[in-house]
Amino acid sequence: MRAAQHGWFPGARYTNLRTIKKFRRIGFLDIDWKRYCFQTHLNALIKTRPVLTVARDVVSLRDLDKVKSEVDEILKYASYAILVPKDRRFERAHVENLSDRVILGYSVPTGYGGTELPVDFFEGPVHLLGGNPLSQRQLGEVMNVISFDNNNITIAARFGKYFDGKSQKVHSSRGRFYEDCIFDSMLCINKLWSDYRPAPDDGFRQKFHRLLLSTIGDC
Repeated sequence: MRAAQHGWFPGARYTNLRTIKKFRRIGFLDIDWKRYCFQTHLNALIKTRPVLTVARDVVSLRDLDKVKSEVDEILKYASYAILVPKDRRFERAHVENLSDRVILGYSVPTGYGGTELPVDFFEGPVHLLGGNPLSQRQLGEVMNVISFDNNNITIAARFGKYFDGKSQKVHSSRGRFYEDCIFDSMLCINKLWSDYRPAPDDGFRQKFHRLLLSTIGDC
């Protein structure tokens, strides 16, 4: 509840819905991108009806039409869908004329994954997938970021650390240690983005520039 009061929405992977079953509104439904199952994803969408969800990564252009078809189904149960282009052969023409309910997703390069496409490929509203809070904010300077998911702070919280706006630090909590770490990280992330303003000609981003999404719980 404390997180919701500061503009954060709960999220989870579609294989772990128990972590969000007590929430009435779900911000982000993530997927198991290494072992993706469209039917499992669809079943979870029907149960949760999230604001945002992400389609399977388009790692090859030959899969684009199939993923677009899946996105059409996804949009029956989610307000917005994220399309994640990863094939280096992608051109802007491949992602033009998409529904205005489809957002391009940029997979922040980490040891876990990422995209090799240049940042200038991602025009218009962008959702950031993964990465740490500082790298996400830096990408906000070169992209029109309207949302992001982030389980970096939940992982750090397991070790008693929180994000202080610059790096992970050991928390001094004497109470609910894990929750305090996450909550204080959120406050510092909100402060990082507090001066972030939408492009004046981008109505979508104007509406959703405060939509900060975090994957909360055991993902």
